[in-house]
Amino acid sequence: MTTDYNQLTIHEANKLLKDRQVSSVELTKACLERIQQVESKVGAIVTVTEELALEQARKADELIGTGDINPLTGVPALIKDVMCTRGVRTTCSSKMLENFVPPYDAAVVEKLNEAGMVMVGKANMDEFAMGSSTEHSAFHPTHNPWNLSRVPGGSSGGSAAAVAAGEAIYTLGSDTGGSIRQPAGFCSVTGLKPTYGRVSRYGLVAFASSLDQIGPLTQDVTDCALVMNVIAGHDSRDSTSAPQPVPDYTQCLTGDIKGMKIGIPKEYFVEGMQPEVETAIRVVIEQLQDMGAKVGEVSLPHTRHALAVYYIIAPSEASANLARYDGTKYGFRYQGADTMWDTMDKTRQHGFGAEVKRRIMLGTYALSAGYYDAYYLKAQKVRTLIRREFDEAFEKYDVLVAPTSPTVPFEIGEKVDDPVQMYLADVCTLPVNIAGLPGISIPAGFADNLPIGMQIISKPFAEETILKIAHAYQQATDWHMRKPAL
Repeated sequence: MTTDYNQLTIHEANKLLKDRQVSSVELTKACLERIQQVESKVGAIVTVTEELALEQARKADELIGTGDINPLTGVPALIKDVMCTRGVRTTCSSKMLENFVPPYDAAVVEKLNEAGMVMVGKANMDEFAMGSSTEHSAFHPTHNPWNLSRVPGGSSGGSAAAVAAGEAIYTLGSDTGGSIRQPAGFCSVTGLKPTYGRVSRYGLVAFASSLDQIGPLTQDVTDCALVMNVIAGHDSRDSTSAPQPVPDYTQCLTGDIKGMKIGIPKEYFVEGMQPEVETAIRVVIEQLQDMGAKVGEVSLPHTRHALAVYYIIAPSEASANLARYDGTKYGFRYQGADTMWDTMDKTRQHGFGAEVKRRIMLGTYALSAGYYDAYYLKAQKVRTLIRREFDEAFEKYDVLVAPTSPTVPFEIGEKVDDPVQMYLADVCTLPVNIAGLPGISIPAGFADNLPIGMQIISKPFAEETILKIAHAYQQATDWHMRKPAL
């Protein structure tokens, strides 16, 4: 059999494993070989866990022998390096945590381990998940497998690039303002940001606690549903985790979307959007209509405030969350300072990168005496308005469809010195986090051989609706099946 193992989907790999046409050890070795071949070009990984992966693969093969297995059993995966992995260093792509080895697993890692995961490594990211291009990693930038001079998006750029490059069959990312969906769009893979509270954040290193959410990056929608079946669910260790029952997400993948109502938010087709991106999304909307969906335009006027709201709330929460890195308890500690205060200052000065420092300063300013009401409190009020606007839209429509990003992937280095231009890369994804909604990005075409992503958004806990429409679209097109020629 001449199957290219590292290009398999989870469901294809699962069938081969169950039919004993391939072993988990063989699949894992194929991924590790692929990592050796392409990682020097792509830079998607911080830590490769070869020994652990082969040990987990051997255990998975024993489980498969018993016949009673999860669809993820024995399938090689990468975990974004912002989720704790017991005994394996978790760096957040920061010098601050370069040598930090957690004593426990994140809740999602526990669940995947129970399902028989094979972890081939930890994926590169923007430092502490702050960025839109994975250029802000303290170790190395990640390159887009479709064009190595372009960014893969961020902050889960390593996770998205690894799936596109065939270094892992699926990955986990985290999404605070678009950090799963934007890289999924830039790398032509499928990325789901679940509803806030749907997946436990226990063991996720916090950036902005009211916005962060973990989700899967995969080859197709079916794989997203399979990963969600494992990682979703209530966790008493996360106070924001929703005590909602978890459906079998694969049950909604019927391919039929006749009569479903799709809203097109006009504010998402922003001024300055690349014309090819708008054209591609308009073509998708026509295809969805041809498949039987009913389409109408909707207005979300407060969308224009989302960027400002996000860049007050997220840095404010980051300022509070990152105060723990003081050189005392764990992580990097500056040696040679004279006093405790000096140690703390120098630790943060040398331990954090420029983007993290920028956001901590923005957040600390917004929370400071005299400015709290003018900035943070006002941002929270506008957040409520944005949420209400979405609620009203979902009274009329099942989902909203929009571009994932206003442009195709930009050049590495193009925006790194212009923070405002970099922040605008997430203009289409931020409102979804502000409102705590679920959203998915799926491949929707190419411009100059660079990927274009389409975003589908729905009301809280309506992941099934999103997956249903995304899956039907993928059944009718082949964008998600195209692979970069690395």
